[in-house]
Amino acid sequence: MNPEALRELLAQVAAGRVSPEDAAERLALLPFEDLGFARVDHHRALRGGFPEVIFGPGKTVEQILAIAERIVAQGGPLLATRLSPEAARRLEQHFPAGRFYPAARAFAYAPQPVAERGTGTILVVAAGTGDLPVAEEAALTAELMGNRVERLNDVGVAGLHRLLSAAGQLRRAHVIVVVAGMEGALPSVVAGLTSSPVIAVPTSIGYGAGMGGIAALLSMLNACAPGVLVVNIDNGFGAGFAAALVNRRRPEAGCEPSTST
Repeated sequence: MNPEALRELLAQVAAGRVSPEDAAERLALLPFEDLGFARVDHHRALRGGFPEVIFGPGKTVEQILAIAERIVAQGGPLLATRLSPEAARRLEQHFPAGRFYPAARAFAYAPQPVAERGTGTILVVAAGTGDLPVAEEAALTAELMGNRVERLNDVGVAGLHRLLSAAGQLRRAHVIVVVAGMEGALPSVVAGLTSSPVIAVPTSIGYGAGMGGIAALLSMLNACAPGVLVVNIDNGFGAGFAAALVNRRRPEAGCEPSTST
C-alpha cells in the first residue's frame, strides 16, 4: 500500500464507490503480513514512500518469491538486491514485466509507471570499473524511487584529469553518490569541487591491506572536505535510497497545503 493508493481508496469511500467494510478488508493487512518466516512490512511505503526491499542473501528462492508476491499484491514497486542467478531467473519467470539488472545484481518491477519525485539529478560516480556493481545498485535504487539519475564511470584519482573533465556535470547534480574502493579518496575530491551533498560508498575492491573495504571506509570517514556522508561497505542500495530522500520533492505523502479563494 503506497500513499497514492491509500488516497485513492479513501476518495472512493468518500464518494460512496467503495463501502467502509470493503475498505477495511483491503487495509486489514496493514501494517504487516505474517508469512511465518517473514513479516512483510506493508506500512513502510506509507511511512517512507517506498515499499520494503528484499535483500537476497540468506533467503531461499521460495522465500524471496513469496515476499515478492505480497509486495506486488499491495501495489509495489518491487526491488530485490544481491540475488543469486537462480533467484533472478525465478523472479524473471514470475514477473515477466520486470527486469534483472546483472551489473547491479538486482531485480526491479514496477506495476505502474514510476512517478518522478526528485527535485534535480542524482549523479552516481564510480571510481573504477570494479566498483560498477555497487554503483549500479545505487543508481537503480534511485531510479526506481522516481529520480533522474546520471552516471559517471571510471574517474578515480589515479587519473584526476578524467574527473576534472566532468566538473560541469558534478556541479549540476543535486546529490552525488561516489563509489570507490582501494584508498577511497574520490569522495573527498568530489566534495571539494561541488556544493552538493556527497554520499560516499566504500567498496571491498582492493588488495590485501585494503581489508575488504575497511581502508576505504576509514578514508571516507576522515574526509577533509565537508559535506561527505558515508554508508557501509558495498552498500549501494543504502546510498541510492539516501540520495533519493535528499532529492525528494516536498511536501511529502501528498500533504499539499490548502488554498482559499
